[in-house]
Amino acid sequence: MTRSRENDAAEKILEMMAASGAHLTGHFKLTSGLHSDNYMQCALLLRYPKYAAYAGAELAKLLAPHKPDFILSPALGGLIIGHEVARALDVPFLFTERVDGEMRLKRFPHPGSLRFALVEDVCTTGKSSREAAMALADGGAVWAASGCIVDRRAKDCLPEWDLKSLVKVCFANYRPEECPLCKAGLPLVKPGSRPDAK
Repeated sequence: MTRSRENDAAEKILEMMAASGAHLTGHFKLTSGLHSDNYMQCALLLRYPKYAAYAGAELAKLLAPHKPDFILSPALGGLIIGHEVARALDVPFLFTERVDGEMRLKRFPHPGSLRFALVEDVCTTGKSSREAAMALADGGAVWAASGCIVDRRAKDCLPEWDLKSLVKVCFANYRPEECPLCKAGLPLVKPGSRPDAK
């Protein structure tokens, strides 16, 4: 594992992740179908209001230059951090949720051509985040910026995407047929809120 610790905020977030038990080690099946020995479960971090407020304020600083009119997050993972970023920026907060397998803006009217920043807790492949953003962008809203607490994308995963993050981590991922954790007989756990990739 390699980690980028570029500023004090990154150091503090990593300390909070450790203190809250949010950085898990074991044998995990990711939504992509890949296996990993590390998992960032930000719900465990965000259950503490002071940690959520800190992460939200720090992420808001990164997104403020893009002048979003509102914050958008995908349910379920982005709800708390998205709301905290919106509070720090004093703008409205909206979220999408899955309806018949597709991300939709179910509980709110479409905001029209306003600018938004997409906010997520952890980004692994960017699939849920980008689905949420496109649900609004396809209707005319302007996708101005994106941010997350933890960016754990592989180096070759959407390198062109300007994703602001408080922490960047790189964990080893394995195809199931090559997974050393499977070969060692370690129990496999499927965390997260999105169904497996087909």
